[in-house]
Formats: sequence, C-alpha cells, structure tokens
Amino acid sequence: MMNPDVFQPRPGLRVLITAGATGIGRAIADALIARDARVWICDVSEDAIAEFVETYPQARATLTDVRYEKEMAAFVDAVHREWGGVDVVLNNAGIAGDTGPIDEISPDSWRNTIDVNLNGQFYCAHHAAPLLRESEGVLINMSSVAGRLGYAQRTPYSATKWAIVGLTESLAKELGPSGVRVNAILPGIVRGPRMEGVIADRARALGLSYEAMEAQYLEKISLRRMVGPEDIAYMVVFLCSEAGRNISGQALSVCGNVETL
Repeated sequence: MMNPDVFQPRPGLRVLITAGATGIGRAIADALIARDARVWICDVSEDAIAEFVETYPQARATLTDVRYEKEMAAFVDAVHREWGGVDVVLNNAGIAGDTGPIDEISPDSWRNTIDVNLNGQFYCAHHAAPLLRESEGVLINMSSVAGRLGYAQRTPYSATKWAIVGLTESLAKELGPSGVRVNAILPGIVRGPRMEGVIADRARALGLSYEAMEAQYLEKISLRRMVGPEDIAYMVVFLCSEAGRNISGQALSVCGNVETL
C-alpha cells in the first residue's frame, strides 16, 4: 500500500517565495507553513509584510523589489547566510501589465512588465541556482495560461509568461543533472482583486460591462469556474513532495482547462 506521506513535503523544508505576502504567493506560504516548512518571503508592500510576520512570527520576510538585481542578490544572500541554503524557490512575483492594443501600450509599460515578470525571475534563479544545486532542490516558476495561449490586448503580460515557460524548460535541462527539478505552474483565471482589476480593465477597453466581461471569461473555461489561490498552492505542495520527485521541465496548468483567451 502506498504511504500517504509521500504527498507531503518533508518537515523543515527551507522555502523562498517572491511576492509571498499576498495573493497566490501568500496562499503558497500558508500551505507550506501549515506543513512545517521554514518559509522566507520577499515583497514590495511593507504593510503586507507586517501582516505576514504578525501572523507567522516564526517565518521571515524581507522588503525586496524583484526588478532590481542588487536587491534580489541581497535577499538570496540573507537566506543563505541565515539558513545555510535553500530547498525550494518559488519564483512567484508578477504584475498584470497594461491592457490595450499594441500601438497604445507605452514602451515604459512594456519594459516594466518585463522587468517584474521576466527579469525578476532571472535574477532570482541566477542567485539561487548554486544553493539549489547544493540541496538538489526545487525551482517553481509562476507562468500563466497566457503562457500557452495568445492573449489579445494583454501582449506584455502574455509575452513574459511565454518566456517563463522557455526559461523553465531550459533550466530543467541545465540543472537536472545536479538533481534540481524545475517546473512552471500556469494558473488560469484566479479569484481575487487582481483578476477583478484585469476584468474591469479589459471591459473598459472593449466597451463592455464588468458582468458581461466576466461571463465571457467563464465561457472559455471548460469547468465554467475560476480557480482559487489555494488550488495553485496544492500543486506547489505536490511538486515539493516525494510524490513529485520525477516531475521536471513541465508547464503545469491549474486552470479548469481554459480553452482560449
């Protein structure tokens, strides 16, 4: 009979999460802390960090902007100095970017989306890779279903999410011989304030009501429902467990099967 413990991460797992104070990152932190992981997050919101450490005084949190390589280097170095290494890295930080036709997207907005969504993941992986090689650890990059489907009016966002899938597959090949597993998670339409903002922006761009725009989104999902941040966290828990030991180089959608965007 299979031991059910193989589906749980081992206690004491050292986990680094970017943008871990709210949203999907917070749900992942909640799930792993509940399973006795040692979690260290970074975030750009001082208020969200304060609430996180109040809730989890045993965890660590650092004010860090993933757009800046020096800040990411300092963050990873702090984790290394205090913990001696890391077992799991969650490359979670990302922004929605602007919504609109490509000729109306400003170059500054384009660059900012790339700086957060793609360059931030590079900086994190760049500095964490030596630690992951030492621990034969796990790197999980957060992409999106927009990383497998074209997304009109959301070009900067989709472009970065496709790039993250390429980054993931490349790093799985590069780090795999050292025992490091690298996967991407592709969330679908995730309940919460961020998605509400995306729907509202797209509704305005297309001249529709919020309700009509939301209905259009749900019609494109086979299960006709959004997913929750906890659903993404469950996938992370699995990938960190012994049951996920041979999963690497994969782009794993958690989306209810989004058919098109």
